[in-house]
This record gives sequence, structure tokens and C-alpha cells, in this order.
Amino acid sequence: MPSARPPRTVFAMDPVHLPLLFPPPLMARLTAAADLDPAVVVRDFADPAVADALARAEVLVTGWGCPRLDDGLLVTAPRLRTVLHAAGSVRSLVGEALWERGITVSSAVTANALPVAEYTLAMILLAGKDTFTHRERFRVTHAYPPLAETAATGNVGRRIGVIGASRVGRRLLELLRPFDFTVLLHDPYVTPAEAAALGAESLPLDELLRRSDVVTLHAPDIPETYRMLDRGRIALVRDGGVLINTSRGALVDPEALTDELVSGRLHAILDVTEPEPLPAGSALYRLPNVVLTPHIAGSQGTELERLGRIVVEELERLVTGLPPRHQVRHADLARVA
Repeated sequence: MPSARPPRTVFAMDPVHLPLLFPPPLMARLTAAADLDPAVVVRDFADPAVADALARAEVLVTGWGCPRLDDGLLVTAPRLRTVLHAAGSVRSLVGEALWERGITVSSAVTANALPVAEYTLAMILLAGKDTFTHRERFRVTHAYPPLAETAATGNVGRRIGVIGASRVGRRLLELLRPFDFTVLLHDPYVTPAEAAALGAESLPLDELLRRSDVVTLHAPDIPETYRMLDRGRIALVRDGGVLINTSRGALVDPEALTDELVSGRLHAILDVTEPEPLPAGSALYRLPNVVLTPHIAGSQGTELERLGRIVVEELERLVTGLPPRHQVRHADLARVA
């Protein structure tokens, strides 16, 4: 049933993100659909200055910098019934008390998956051309490489091993279709027929590691995936292979990976590490076979507007009595990010 009045809505996030998530046209749509004061942005649920706003709040629009949503919030916001998260995973944000209360939770994780997949595709293509090695050599030699050094490079026939048919993994599989790659997939929840429909061959993890030229991680950070690439499995990747990690550093044994990279046997493109960031003395900052980026694969800058758009669309559905398109269900948290 459509709501008789706009739901009382409050922002809870670091306000620095607000202008990029909700530029003026989106903010206008949001305020048209909700009873919302854009000047009220909660950073601390215990702050007396926001107590009245929280006491009346029915919808919370959250984002990066939001305090954890736990049983304390339910005391200060007793009317709360919906959380619309303008970011990715809600695993560490939403406490058990909210799930038990039956509060609806929606996330813009689908939109956040898009730039991660695009970043990964770009890195796969650049790695296939051995771009980063050539860049380092060209800085020193100022000379073009001899043909003998480029004979094994290129993106025709390269074997790409995708670990995890997550939202990012599935979008990446779509992006890989136009290229002359052989695509391999490991995901325990995907059947061989489903993998084929996604354009990939389903393989056990160890076989995927042995066969791939590039291995890219898109599995969730859950207990079952902790250190899924341990020393033994990293050793299965062929000499000269490339490991790309845009998921979470916890999926990879950091000491084992560092040893392989220091030896020069493998290459790595790491947007996430453990710890994050790496200590200043880490060898990975200095190695020519390692590309480190500061957790930028997810939504940045202009890409944040897509996250805000999902929140606005979810709120517009809410006030017309429609269910959310991007609802997060508690039961799914055991196997998703």
C-alpha cells in the first residue's frame, strides 16, 4: 500500500560523501519523496543534537562513516523500519538486533560492483600486454623491447580464472565476453551449466589455479574463504602468472604471497591487502612486478551518483508500496559480501 505521507528520513554517514552521492537533481527527488532535512547528517547516534530526528525516523539513509546499527539504535530510533545503504556490503554495519526486529535493509552493492568489474577488466588487459613491466623498463632504458621479449605477451587465448560469481564476478564475466579469452570459473554455488551460461568453464579451485594465466578474486570475505589462497594454492599458479585482488586481503595468505612476489615468480595487482594499508616498510611497494592501488576499484568520484540513485529509486518504490529491488536478506549474509 502506498504511504499516506512521506516517510520521516534521516541521513547517517560521513557528510563529506553527501554531495557526490546526491547531487542536486537526486537530492531534489529524495526530498520530494521523503520528509527529510538534508542539513541533518548523523555521525553519532548518541549525540543529543540528533535525538529528536532519530526518535521520529522511519527510514535511515546510510553510507560510509555511518555508526554501527545495533540495539542501541533501536532505542533511539524506535520507529525505524527501513535502512537504505548508499554503499556496498552491510555485513559489518547491521547488527543482529535489526534483523531480529524485521527491519528492511537495502544496499547499493549492485551499483558498487560495476566499477570494480571495470577496474578488473582494465587490469587484465594491461597485464596481458605486460604493460607494467614495460613501463618500468622503458623508464630506465628509453628503448623499445626486442621481439623476443614480447613473444609471450598479448590477450589472444589468455586464460582468465575468475574466483567467485559474485555481483562483481558476474559483471566481469559479461565484460570478458567480447575478448579472445578462455574464461574459467570457480564458485561452489554455481553449477557447470550455470557457469557455461555465464561464458565460463566451471572448475575446482586447484585446477583453476593451475590452468590460469590470470587469477582474479571476487569471493566474499567469510570464514569459508579466509586464506583460501594459502601457500600451497598460490604455488599452483604458473610461473609468470598474475594475481588480481579487488575483493579482500583476508582471502590471501599475505606472507606466502609476499614470498612469491619477492622471488619474482608471480605478478600481482592488488587493490586490497592485509593489513590495509600495508606498513611503509613492505617490500610490495618497491617490487616492479607488483601494482598496488589504494582501494580505488569501488565507486569513486562521479561513480558515487549511481549509489545515490539506487537509494532514491528504493525510496520512491517504498512510498508507492512497492518492495525494494535491492533488499539484503539476513540468510544470504553467510555467502555474500
